Amino acid sequence: MENEQLKIFDSNRKPIGVATREEVHRFGLWHESFHCWFVSREDEIDYLYLQLRCDLKKDHPNLFDITAAGHLLANETVEDGIREIEEELGIEVAFTELIPLGIINYCVNHEKLIDKELAHTFLYKKNLAFDEFTLQKEEVSGIVKVKFADFTDLWVGEKQEIKMKGFEINSNGEKLAIDKMVGKKQFVPHELSFYETIIQLIKEKLNE
Repeated sequence: MENEQLKIFDSNRKPIGVATREEVHRFGLWHESFHCWFVSREDEIDYLYLQLRCDLKKDHPNLFDITAAGHLLANETVEDGIREIEEELGIEVAFTELIPLGIINYCVNHEKLIDKELAHTFLYKKNLAFDEFTLQKEEVSGIVKVKFADFTDLWVGEKQEIKMKGFEINSNGEKLAIDKMVGKKQFVPHELSFYETIIQLIKEKLNE
């Protein structure tokens, strides 16, 4: 995986070549990714689905994150990114079903990497039962949903913790229920501006 070839860009999103995944993260080079956020509406309440990253992940294990996401390889188009949804979640989605939210520039600085992504970001609206998900155990160990209003309140500072419900698959392959309160520290440490941007973009589409 560290030798995967990725297109790299300058700060103006201009392509400047190709580098390995390892080089991209070591030197903090801009590269492309695919992000998709799942939402549902139940009894007039909007919910956001989040994945729980596998505890074996090199980066940010056991933290909640975007419903489905991954890097775009050098030979891939944005449309190819939809493979991440089926690979990670076992959900078949047509690219035409996705609602574009635009490209978001963001950076995560970690002690072991600098992740500077041009994230092609999408929204997928559908009511899904938890038993419809088939998780890629090397990548994802659980799925939860949270009220979108609560998610918003957490990142704007109105709440310190929010309630999540869902499931996780433990190391023995057992399916366990998740029903707990979580705070910001249980999320991948994207910049606050990233979460604020995502909330605003999703809110606009939910109100259309």
